[in-house]
Amino acid sequence: MTANPASVSRSMKLRDKVSPEEWQVRVDLAACYRLVAYYDMTDLTFTHISSRIPGQPDHFLLNPFGMMFEEITASSLVKTHMDGTIDKDSPYEYIPAGYTIHSGVLAARPDVQCVLHTHTSAGMAVSSLECGLLPMTQTSLRFHNNIAYHDYEGVALDLDERTRLGRDLGKHQSMILKNHGLLTTGRSIAEAFVLMHRLEKACKAQLEALATGQKPIALSEEVKEHTAKQFNGMHLSNGPIYGDREWPSLCRMMDRVDPSYKM
Repeated sequence: MTANPASVSRSMKLRDKVSPEEWQVRVDLAACYRLVAYYDMTDLTFTHISSRIPGQPDHFLLNPFGMMFEEITASSLVKTHMDGTIDKDSPYEYIPAGYTIHSGVLAARPDVQCVLHTHTSAGMAVSSLECGLLPMTQTSLRFHNNIAYHDYEGVALDLDERTRLGRDLGKHQSMILKNHGLLTTGRSIAEAFVLMHRLEKACKAQLEALATGQKPIALSEEVKEHTAKQFNGMHLSNGPIYGDREWPSLCRMMDRVDPSYKM
């Protein structure tokens, strides 16, 4: 993508106005949007990814409504208050359903920095199955007894749904929005993205396996529990955050593909 003068000018002006910590979060979040596009998990200009702003717990960043994920830059992200007020320096608006979902989750979970929501074909398909995500592959066992479900209520425009989204997510990091799509959260942007990458892959594998018409191999409850504990044990609260090892290489890849996300 070729940088246009107006975008470069806005980027320089905004970078001078915000803290270095906020700018870094903006760059990382823009990289996350580009990665979701790169891995074909977008729905045109719909769906959304949010991140809290360091030192400003009541503010978070969302994508500007109308922009493709591959267009989003650090300076185009919309800074909004938990009450829905948009920062005066932003010339853009956010997706109303995005505000409902993300403000609901972030308000309920102070430990969460980033929330990522998708409408992929695989995610929507699994979200529409009564069985939900099956513990049938090593990748899906990452989510065994560690994924929530939220009943479909229509397009997320009713602000009352925020309470139910937070309630249903509970202490889990991931959630399937029934008849809708997927949602992951993270203590970092990296964690939310890598969790979504894994969850999406698990959904695809499940659908491909079920499409053969053959019966999946049944795993014992002991093996499922053991594997889930192995995954959780890799990322204890005092250890590295899930996804942090992968994140630098993912950003280097985005730099090679198109570094304009940093503007």
